[in-house]
Amino acid sequence: MLDFLSMVFTIDFFYSIFRITAPILFATLGAVVVEKAGISNIGLEGIMMSSALFGSLTAYWSGAWYVGVLVALAVGIVLGFVMGFFAFNLKTDIILTGIAMNMVGSGGMLFLVRVITNLTEGRAMASTTSLITANLQIPAVHIPLLEDIPILGPILSGHSVLTYLAFILVFLTWVMLYKTSLGLNIRSVGENPNAASSVGISVIRIKYIAIAFSGAMAGLGGAFMSMYYAMGWSQDMVAGRGFIALAAQAMGAGEPLGSMLAAMVFGFAQAFGIKVSAIGVDSNLVSPIPYVVTILGLVVFALVARRRAKHQHSAAALEKLASKA
Repeated sequence: MLDFLSMVFTIDFFYSIFRITAPILFATLGAVVVEKAGISNIGLEGIMMSSALFGSLTAYWSGAWYVGVLVALAVGIVLGFVMGFFAFNLKTDIILTGIAMNMVGSGGMLFLVRVITNLTEGRAMASTTSLITANLQIPAVHIPLLEDIPILGPILSGHSVLTYLAFILVFLTWVMLYKTSLGLNIRSVGENPNAASSVGISVIRIKYIAIAFSGAMAGLGGAFMSMYYAMGWSQDMVAGRGFIALAAQAMGAGEPLGSMLAAMVFGFAQAFGIKVSAIGVDSNLVSPIPYVVTILGLVVFALVARRRAKHQHSAAALEKLASKA
């Protein structure tokens, strides 16, 4: 048992947790903000897929990784606005809109790959683009002094630029939500849109901002996937990370810090599955680990939320009795 643990829990394993968590965390932050505005964006998966393709193609054509990241970011914002137009202006059900976005991100992007790259022969060729080379990959950052610290240095230093950005954005998102007027407006619209409208807040405008922000975060997650994690685009490469982000948001009670910790739990589960598979355990046994953790996490969240609701109900009942007395 000790030999097994020593083979699994290595420095590389803990390093990979941050690497795997980053794209989930981007999407999770998008889910946090959009949920604060009272919207459920289940189209994060499709936005990540679309942004991943356009980001990698643009990086290849321009010869600059940062151009690809900016285009992926822009594609995410545009797709967020598209979802908002259908949901807010055309009154389409937001869940159906998200499902349609996920279908576009999978089948639609595969069609574009075949058209743009002219790879029409062979299923494997038509579903994969390996365009990102070492010079187009999002660069890693080695932090002076930190990288020299034993054990912690190799774990925390040497990550992608976007990995550090993902964790920085946790704090910035918290500041935006709780220390700015925009964040107050987002939370007001999510809690009571009629009351927000009565004091002059444009509910539609705030919802557009929130869903565009979620699109931007999913866009960065997509860029990370195709320009660092996988070094190219392949069909269904996001592999459920958009849905896992929704679970992380729920487990984190819709708060940036809590959701980040939940995202890291899923990152740990995926890293554990990959590591165990690499040392010889049947991949069919370990591949479901992240999804099992997702289900267990949601069950725990539901139980905690139910218990909290009972306590609040009991407190309200006692307060009502006390006021009558």
